[in-house]
Amino acid sequence: MLSAPLRWAAPSRLRAPLKLAKGKLADGLGALDVSDIGGLLEHLPRDRREARTIAQLQAGEQATVAVEVRSISARAVRRRGMRGLVEATVFDHTGSMRATFFNQPWLVERYPAGTRLLLHGKADGRRRFRVSTHAPGAELGMADGEQQGASVAHYPASEGVSSTKLLTLIREACVHLPDVPEPLAARVRAAEGLPRRAQALAAIHFPDGEQDPEHGLRRLAYEELLLFQLAFLLRRSQRAELLCSRALDQPATLTDSWLRESLPFEPTADQRAAIARIGVDLGAATPMQRLLMGEVGSGKTVVALWAMLRAVEHGGQAALMAPTETLAEQHFATIQSLLGAQNVSTALLTGSATAKRRADTLGKLRSGELSLIVGTHALIEPDVQFRELAVAVIDEQHRFGVRQRAALEHRDGLQPHTLHMTATPIPRTLALARHGDLDRSVLRELPRGRRPIETRIVDGEQGRAGAYAALREQLNAGRQAYVVCPLIEQEQGQDAEAEEARAATVEFERLSKGELAGRTLVLLHGQMRPREKQEAMARFACGEAEVLVATTVIEVGVDVANATVMLIENAERFGISQLHQLRGRIGRGEHASLCLLAGPPGSARLRALAEHSDGFKLAEIDLRLRKEGELLGTRQSGLGAAFCFAELPRDAELLERARAQAKRILQEDPDLSGPVHGLLSDALERTLGAEALAPLPA
Repeated sequence: MLSAPLRWAAPSRLRAPLKLAKGKLADGLGALDVSDIGGLLEHLPRDRREARTIAQLQAGEQATVAVEVRSISARAVRRRGMRGLVEATVFDHTGSMRATFFNQPWLVERYPAGTRLLLHGKADGRRRFRVSTHAPGAELGMADGEQQGASVAHYPASEGVSSTKLLTLIREACVHLPDVPEPLAARVRAAEGLPRRAQALAAIHFPDGEQDPEHGLRRLAYEELLLFQLAFLLRRSQRAELLCSRALDQPATLTDSWLRESLPFEPTADQRAAIARIGVDLGAATPMQRLLMGEVGSGKTVVALWAMLRAVEHGGQAALMAPTETLAEQHFATIQSLLGAQNVSTALLTGSATAKRRADTLGKLRSGELSLIVGTHALIEPDVQFRELAVAVIDEQHRFGVRQRAALEHRDGLQPHTLHMTATPIPRTLALARHGDLDRSVLRELPRGRRPIETRIVDGEQGRAGAYAALREQLNAGRQAYVVCPLIEQEQGQDAEAEEARAATVEFERLSKGELAGRTLVLLHGQMRPREKQEAMARFACGEAEVLVATTVIEVGVDVANATVMLIENAERFGISQLHQLRGRIGRGEHASLCLLAGPPGSARLRALAEHSDGFKLAEIDLRLRKEGELLGTRQSGLGAAFCFAELPRDAELLERARAQAKRILQEDPDLSGPVHGLLSDALERTLGAEALAPLPA
């Protein structure tokens, strides 16, 4: 646990509200999440642009110019809503022009002749300049002759506060840089070649010949990554100290029998390695916290079922929680199939269960009669009680919130061992950044007999005609097909799943009368009743239906070996990882498979899918294209928040260095209670929040 942090020497000055921020300006700063001086100093520029000279301006160009006022005057305008124009003759060493300011008559007195200005706006080609934002050069610290070729910072702005106004406010706030605390110890800065925090902020906002903004940003990124890694490692040590689980260390009887007699195939080397590592975790009295990720079709469910059976053979219970009813139902069917002749009591619990079935299931859970349960969020309802939950598996864990995952992980009494699963391969860089408190197992190897999937991009009427011809060819050969429909468009306030259902329904009806007329089609989407979804999947799984028209509810968990072709409509609307997951629904049998991506051939995402089949390679590409904050979907608070200063994969090497440093710091000072780490402890709580660092439940 963290000790009480040593507070900064002068926090009040940095946390003081911006007194001058009122009205639209206050609203604009609020939209940027800037409320005090410290927040203003940490509002970093998006980029830097060199100020143009007047002679360099091109007609219609948006540009920034540094000039001096020669003369200025105001004139009235007979137009409703206009308070007049201010026109100034301004010049630099290359010439002069007329600058026009709208609705600001007071500027005549504010900007007299001789005032140096920084103007941003649009040139109209007649030596005239329409000003959108402006600031006095003196307020920005520009000395005489400094205007020409000046490097101008451009800040993320909002309605009510322009980039130029932010530049002015930040220049004023820089008088407080001496108050900025330094959380990194001198030896850490020396080892990493980093400036002090105050110097880094000054270099980013107002660089000079001795201050490099990139070096300053590297300093802030390193500190941020270090704080995240410290938080992850502290969480791991807290679990070891505060939480206890039942050690599942008795000889493997049920699991060995299941692997030897019931599993219909030989586990891959990766599966065996993951099982061995999980077995060690389960044998300890410290709760397992492991992330199991792998290639599409690599057999994560087999590994998860082995872990759950270890709980069962010790007389405990196991649960698997999935984010949707469709996925939970598919997992339940898969587990029942994999169990074979093993006598293990299992059940499915979802929100659509009848009152009678729910009551029966909950009663058996409380008594221990039920050993293994698969469900959705229904598993974490207040009235769900286990007799002894020993192993919890959370599938597609990134789709659950932090509190939802914790509700299953943290039970009364002994804590369950927890296995987090994801069908999205995660690069090592992102895994450290997002799941640094979890041990990781990776499945790359595919089961024997898997055939590679050919992927093509189809575009235009001719391309789509060819795609449906290829699809019909597969159907004529006795194979089956998927047609996947995205959310075409959604208005504000509309339910996304309902709109996806509408899009799939429209396409189902169109295909039934068009390209696939005479074929047997079934429809599957998340808005259907559970029985309707089960019937649709059953018809497709047994081969009665040739084509399944569906939304992304089939993204994971569906396994129909005879399905060999998939057409994904408007494929450019999906992310790389989601497309890879969808593609993984085919190629599961002995026949060659084909994935058709309907979309623009120039799409970088679609080209990546056509060129690569390795999910981990695709995840790296996805990380470069979408940035780390978006790869796993919705941003979360605390340890799951997107970075402010660091950026992946750009800072991958910096992340590795920060993690190594975090380990060294905690080896010397396990709870950051030493004097040298007082400010670091405080920064940890401020940056990640008290909730992220709160003691784990006992």
